[in-house]
Amino acid sequence: MFDNAIFATAADDLCRFGRILYGRGWSPATSSNYSIRIDANHCALTSSGKHKGELTPADILVVNMAGEAQTDGKPSAETLLHTQLYQRDASIGAVLHTHSPVGVVLSQIWPDDVLTLQGWELQKAFAGETTHEDAVHFPIFANDQNITRLAANVEQHMQNAGQGHAYLIRGHGVYTWGKDINECFRHLEALENLLGYQLELLKLRNL
Repeated sequence: MFDNAIFATAADDLCRFGRILYGRGWSPATSSNYSIRIDANHCALTSSGKHKGELTPADILVVNMAGEAQTDGKPSAETLLHTQLYQRDASIGAVLHTHSPVGVVLSQIWPDDVLTLQGWELQKAFAGETTHEDAVHFPIFANDQNITRLAANVEQHMQNAGQGHAYLIRGHGVYTWGKDINECFRHLEALENLLGYQLELLKLRNL
């Protein structure tokens, strides 16, 4: 079983951040999914097909780490990409998956499988990053409708190259995480701006 009070707080937080993310244009229409860890075995997750700017607590459900619904609601098709992170790292308390124009476009045109950023002061917004002089790496995975296979690919990459702070899926969006929803949002906000810087650089270099 899970703690209903913790779930209720998580549901309210997911609704609140849904409005913020929709307002910024990072989660258009029914795209995106968000989650908050409840305990070692459960997380609160946005239900599939819900407009993210109009979420209510009734649009949030509980799933176990196998991605199975424990309350009413239909889990997102991408639930296993959330639970993969919670299972591998007990310190992760929230995951945000968004579909911003910048993230989607840059993931499509970037030629390599890893986007490396260096020299930007905003890198220090990520937990553990203390200087702009270090490089931060964001893997880019091919989009795959087989989420079990995609989650396994993400896990394998993290085992080989480290967990990092976020990753992109080509033509799809980004996944970001943190110790709680506030840190996760800070990471996402930093990432969105850094991706915007990189996209603008590409434009200027091609003038």
